[in-house]
Amino acid sequence: MASTAGFAAVFYSEPAVLGLLANVVSAFLLCLQNFTVVHTSLRPQEAEDILAGVHLILIGGFVQLLAGFLAFRKYDHLGGAAFLTFSALWSSYGATRIIAAASSSLQNITLPSGNASHLLPTGMAHLSASQSAVAGLVAYISISFILSFCSATVNYIMPFIFGAIALALVFEAVALFGQWALIVSGVIELVIVTCGLYGAVALLFKGITQRYVLPGFGHPLFNVLLLGSAQKRSSKAIGEEKKKNTKYAEPMALGNICDTISSFLFAFYFFGYMKNFCVGAAWISIISSCQLLSSFYSYLRGDVYYTTKFGVHSLYWLVMAWEEFILTTFLGLAKAQESRLGMFGGWFFLATACMLFLMSTHKDTLEMLQNASFIILTTASIHQIPMPGAYLFLGAACSLCTALSMYATFASLINSIGEKALIPVGAQAMSSSALQTTLMAAKVFFTRSKNFPSGTSAEVPDALFYICNGLAAVSAIQGSFSDPSRQQLSIPSVLIPGAITQLYVCRIQVQGGRRFGCILPFCYAAFWAAWTWLRFAGHLVNIGAGNSEGFTAGSIAFLVLNAFLIILAFSFNVVLLCMSLAMELLTICFLLFTLENLPLPFEIVMLSIFSIICFYGATASLANCMFGKDLMMMGPPLFTVESSKKDTEEPPPCICPKSHCTSGLRTIADLLNTGAVCGVPTDTVYALAASCKHPQAIEKVYKIKDRPQEKPICIFISNLDQLRAASPPISPLLWEFMENVYPGGIGCIIKKGEWLKKLGVGAGYSRVGTPDSIMIRVPDLTVLVHLIDMTGPLAITSANPSGEVDSTHHDMVISRLGHKLEGVLCDGESDEVVASTVVNCTKIDESGITIVREGCVPAGKVMQIFESVKNRAI
Repeated sequence: MASTAGFAAVFYSEPAVLGLLANVVSAFLLCLQNFTVVHTSLRPQEAEDILAGVHLILIGGFVQLLAGFLAFRKYDHLGGAAFLTFSALWSSYGATRIIAAASSSLQNITLPSGNASHLLPTGMAHLSASQSAVAGLVAYISISFILSFCSATVNYIMPFIFGAIALALVFEAVALFGQWALIVSGVIELVIVTCGLYGAVALLFKGITQRYVLPGFGHPLFNVLLLGSAQKRSSKAIGEEKKKNTKYAEPMALGNICDTISSFLFAFYFFGYMKNFCVGAAWISIISSCQLLSSFYSYLRGDVYYTTKFGVHSLYWLVMAWEEFILTTFLGLAKAQESRLGMFGGWFFLATACMLFLMSTHKDTLEMLQNASFIILTTASIHQIPMPGAYLFLGAACSLCTALSMYATFASLINSIGEKALIPVGAQAMSSSALQTTLMAAKVFFTRSKNFPSGTSAEVPDALFYICNGLAAVSAIQGSFSDPSRQQLSIPSVLIPGAITQLYVCRIQVQGGRRFGCILPFCYAAFWAAWTWLRFAGHLVNIGAGNSEGFTAGSIAFLVLNAFLIILAFSFNVVLLCMSLAMELLTICFLLFTLENLPLPFEIVMLSIFSIICFYGATASLANCMFGKDLMMMGPPLFTVESSKKDTEEPPPCICPKSHCTSGLRTIADLLNTGAVCGVPTDTVYALAASCKHPQAIEKVYKIKDRPQEKPICIFISNLDQLRAASPPISPLLWEFMENVYPGGIGCIIKKGEWLKKLGVGAGYSRVGTPDSIMIRVPDLTVLVHLIDMTGPLAITSANPSGEVDSTHHDMVISRLGHKLEGVLCDGESDEVVASTVVNCTKIDESGITIVREGCVPAGKVMQIFESVKNRAI
């Protein structure tokens, strides 16, 4: 039992082990195949290519995907972006091999002349998988070099592995046209295997021993601060430099990587290098799924802007990819030109791009430039532009998007690693207050009130929900019932946003615990899936208005279901109510179509009205949720259901004041000063606190947690000036190191002495720390700092029974330990899910620092700070 739990903890604490091993196995597989081809002078057979592709997808793709998930969970910006990127790379390369092998098999199939089918991919026989693969490999080569350079600011091993992957991809691309490159590629892949195995072993030992046993990790090749002007960090200025701790790494770099690769692939295609987009559609689908993950992690961080932006970009690339797949594989450019003129989904993308640009005006200049390039891109993809000119326009727009996204990738990675703006991204074009005033203009005109509202009912996924439905509605507009080419081309632009992406919205609504919120996208996803099946794909499977009795029954059932949704929408807002009412009328249109009695102009009008409602709902939801205020009118609920608390509800087992109230802080402070033990929030997880003036309270902490007596308890102080006033015998190097890590999630173990009594540690001197050392931390949480100012130094340990998981919400503290405590200061969800990082500084001048426990701050980051301080001291 113990070994199993320890094994899982090792891989959770060091997800790079999984990521490196996935790259090792994938590179070794390609190496063996390359050397075999060179030795035998025979290309792999179809079965061999398919098996190699499956292995690349399963090992290089899915295993590395898990590593990326865990790296994001560990707040590892570089690891999360790198492993998910390489997961997409190996999956895409594996899919290419499978498609190439399948296309070779199809070339040998002869069908009877009377068995032609709409579903037969007639262009597949002439598919050039090599050309498509080159476009994708070149895109990943550039990203791999960026990741290699950025990883040099973290450790010694990753740059060689990522750089070797980039070089291997170069020669894999060359090998598609010349066999000699297979030898070079195979040798470089052996370098990946060697370095990757060493890195995996080194990190495995580090995870087991909680310290660096083998060299290569913990020290960067160069200090990231050398890439920009680094200002000296201090406890007073840290609020300007340090980002807020969160539970997940920043996903902006991953989203920018996905934009870079997608636009790069499309630039190759639109400039005429790729004649068929079958392989391209597979590559775009995989990397767009990664972009949905960046949207998901933005949601988990509570960032509505990037949740929406990356969701929209993923939608755009997927719709474009599958439209071009249908165009090149089934229809042909000449046949589809006239049909494209009646498609209007591009206009909704353009409007959404303009909305994102407006919402980014209070962000940096680089973000605005990216959104401006997306406006150009969506303008170029409007279907009413003739195709020959549109393709050149699209190629140029994709090239611009590639360049900006590549720079944004580099800037976001370096600035995330350094936790300050080292790479310039430009200033704000508009202040936040000015943008809020602009967004409130319509509300001010109608309400005559210029006061900013407080609070909003908008949630993070709402904007994406409205965008998915609005795009599906605009794309569903058809000028006639008898244009099969337009119907086929419309399948991706209705099915992907209306059904597939809306299921993703449903998933994140469930994650947020909104019961009604997840019902709407799920039901509407089913509606758009049925619409696509009957209206656009029906002629492919011989289903039409005359033989669609099942769809008739389904539309009647949906009318009844949506009527209940309308009733529920009355308790939310007017925009949602109008949307659900419009959906009822669209369902009637669907029913009339199954009965062969649909007036087409009425359907066009209803789809247009529905899309306008959705666009306004998306804009208002995004604006209101971004600023946490109802800046744009959504309309009040027409009726509310008041819920009364039961009189029989049990009172909490202890006093539970709110942290945002001064009275709550005073209550907990009074309890602590009288010798009580209380649960308090910290900048990591919830903790148990006892006053250092009361040794019996500290002893009580051990009993409450069932904590072994040999495990020491640390102390928290409110600022470093308190420590200076106590005049401890601390060297200049240690002072400088503390100034760089305090306040924050790093605790320093230093030598114990009588100076602790000057600090305010009274009778509890013998009960904190060990006889020789004490761990001191300055938390980066205003509430706790104010509490310490009221009580003096506090003895702190995590608020969980010994050996169990940490408490990340005050409800967990109350339910697990509330009956043993006198009070719990309620502050909601914690900023972290793991405790602080503990550093032994007792021999900092002789042999440096030692990582005792890696927590919310990565060990590599701690060592990087120490090396920077040490170099400055020298």
